Parts: sequence; structure tokens; C-alpha cells
Amino acid sequence: MFNLSSEQAPIFSVTELNRETKRLLNQHFLSIRVEGEISNLSTPSSGHIYFSLKDANAQVRCAMFRMHQRRLAFKPTNGKQVIVTAQVSLYEPRGDYQLIVEAMEEAGAGALRQAFERLKQKLLAEGLFEPSRKQAIPSLPAQIGIITSPTGAAIHDIMTVLKRRFPAIPVVIYPVAVQGDGAKAEIVKALQTANQRQEADVLIVARGGGSLEDLQAFNEESVARAIAASQIPIISGVGHEVDFTISDFVADLRAPTPSAAAEHAAPEQNEWLNSFRAYEARLQQLIQQKLTQHKQALDWLNRSLQQQHPGQQLQRNAQRLDELENRLQRIWRQQLQQCQAQLEAKSQALTRHNPAEKICQQQQKLLYFEERIKRAMQQKLEQLQRRQAGICQTLHAVSPLATLERGYAIVSDRQSGEIIKSSRQLNPGDILETRLGEGRYTSQVKEIEHD
Repeated sequence: MFNLSSEQAPIFSVTELNRETKRLLNQHFLSIRVEGEISNLSTPSSGHIYFSLKDANAQVRCAMFRMHQRRLAFKPTNGKQVIVTAQVSLYEPRGDYQLIVEAMEEAGAGALRQAFERLKQKLLAEGLFEPSRKQAIPSLPAQIGIITSPTGAAIHDIMTVLKRRFPAIPVVIYPVAVQGDGAKAEIVKALQTANQRQEADVLIVARGGGSLEDLQAFNEESVARAIAASQIPIISGVGHEVDFTISDFVADLRAPTPSAAAEHAAPEQNEWLNSFRAYEARLQQLIQQKLTQHKQALDWLNRSLQQQHPGQQLQRNAQRLDELENRLQRIWRQQLQQCQAQLEAKSQALTRHNPAEKICQQQQKLLYFEERIKRAMQQKLEQLQRRQAGICQTLHAVSPLATLERGYAIVSDRQSGEIIKSSRQLNPGDILETRLGEGRYTSQVKEIEHD
């Protein structure tokens, strides 16, 4: 950049050199991605983290400030292989070249995470996640189908919950591999088989927790489309609560764990039994009430028919209806008048209690008190300044330095520092130091005279 002779080349200070180097790095490396292994990890109380990123042949210092750590999906530890997105910079006070890390992901999971996001956006655009296309989970299924590994912990947890909640509901298991190269094909085949047989009213697709690689079978497009195409409602119970897969978004219901999926699939049998008993008792009560009501109505009709002609009863009812209509109109007019009077009274009260004038008065008082406080503070400040000036004058009047300025001097033994008050403290050859109003000088005693 500077093609000059050594005599013509500009001379930089260290600060200028580091600042110029930092500027060049920031301009040339706006944002880069670097893969390496974390080492020398430091987490001070400030919340920022500092570490080195290394490979087999080199390392570079890194800093990740607290505001960028909210998007971290894992806890950085020494020895973890990661990919960072960073700016290349230079720490000027030490001249250290470093990376300012803005994002960090586990190496190896990065490609899977990108593939996950691409597939998620693709299926979202196609409408496969829309709530409108999701099927309702039956409240009391005749049979429950489970698609999972027959030897994993997930099937044990699901069966335990189903046995506890409603053991009378039969279960059919469609055994599949839940990770590995052939897992996605087996899961798709099991979904197709369950839909062909139509032997289950609801399907649970499940496996236990694991890394993104372990859950990859449930992030495959073929599995997602097979779930979306299912005519049987599907509950996805893949991983732990913090795990999300494409299957969760496409399924009719997402459960945070396999056990939770079983909770959604099977009702609580005691609740159903209690409901049946309550319905039975209520039905018997309603039937008895209806029988009693119909018997009373039948008796009343028999008596009415015996005592009155139907035509006369109709006339009386018509007259009664007219009376009730007139009464209803009078009551309605009275209620309307009362409401109007109440509204007028409340409107007048609201006008009398309008807070606008009081607010204006309080604002004026506030401005008045604010001005008084300012004046009082100014007066107090001036008073303190005058007092400080008087104290400074008094201190100067009694200061030894003021005495020296009037032509006096302070003589002390140079070696011991002792102040010489009498010639009897001196011996020939002593080295003395004399302090004047301005400056000091050193002398040696040659002759001594005692007054």
C-alpha cells in the first residue's frame, strides 16, 4: 500500500498501525464462516465468551458477545467442533487478530439444519402445515396404531401410559427402524400399510430423544408427505420437549414426548366411567321428570276439557294477551323514561367533575414549585461557593508556604530531614537543605556561631 523508500515512508504510532490494520480487516472480511474446534473457552461474569478456534495446524482467537448468544441452540464447550459466522477484526490494545462471532452452530449439524429449514419452508408454502387440513383426534378410538421401534424406550413408555389410562383399547404395533439409512422407507411403508388396513382410528408416530442426526428420519420429505397423505389422524411424539421435526409440523397433533402422545391418544377410563354413570343417572331423572310432567299435563287437560268449552277458553286467552301487550308497552315507556333521566343526570355529573380544569391548576402549581426549587438551588450553590472561597483564603493565610513567600526559609538536615531550629543542632561539615518561597538549595556548614 505504501511503496516508498525508507526515508519517505510514513511513521505510524502503534495505535495508528493497529487502527489501520483493523480497518483493512473489517473492509476485506465483512462476514465469513469458519469451522474449527473450541479450545481455551472462557466465560467471565460479563456474559461474553472468549475462546480459540483451532484445527490441526493453526488457531485464531474469538469473542462472542452476550447479545449474539440468544440464538445458540447448544452450550459451547472445549473440544466441540463448530462452524462460526464472524467478522475478522483486531483488538487494538493488544494488537491481537481475532474473530467477532455473530452466530455459531455445531459442525455436521449445519447441513442437516439447513436441509431442515429448506424442507420446512417448502412444505409450509405448499400448505401442509395449515390447521385447516389437520384431522381431529378421536376422543374414544376403537383401536390405536403405533409406528415406532419395537425395542426402544418409546414403545415401553407409550404402552405404560395406554395401560394406565384405558387398557380396554386394543393396540396394533407397526415395527420400524427409527434411525439409520433404511428408517425413512420403513416409516413410509408402515404409514401406507396402516392406511390400507384401516384397523386403527388414530396413529402414534414416535421415538425417543436424540441429536439432529438421530431424528433425521422424521425430517425426510417422503415421511412428511406420507403423514400428510394419511386418512387416519396422526399424533407425532418424536424426541423430547425441545426437539422439533418436520413430522411434528405435518402431523395432526404434535406431542412433546412419546408418553404425551399416548396421553392424547387414549382417554382416561375412570373419567369415561364416571361420565357414563352421571349420564345414566341424569337420563333416569329426566325420564322420570318427563313422565311426571306429562301425567300432570294430561290430568290438567282432562279437567279443563270437562270444565270449559274450548272456544271460551280461546277468547279469554286472547283478551289476556291484549292486556299483557298493553302492560308491556307501559312498562317499556316507563323504563325508557327512567333510563333517559339517569343518562341526563350522569351526563351533568360528569360535566361538573371534569378533571381538565383541576389538571391545569396542578400543572401551574407544578411549574411554580419547579421555579422555586431552581432559585433555591442556585442561591444555595452561590452560598457554598462564597464559603469555599473564604475557607481557601483562610488556609492560604496560615499556610507555611505563605510564610516562605514573605522572605523566610526552612532549613533541614539533608540526611535525617530534621528541621534546624538552633545552631546547637549543627556540626561543621553537615549538609543542609534550605527551602525558600520559590525553590530550594543545598549548603555545607563551615563555621558555627552561638548567640
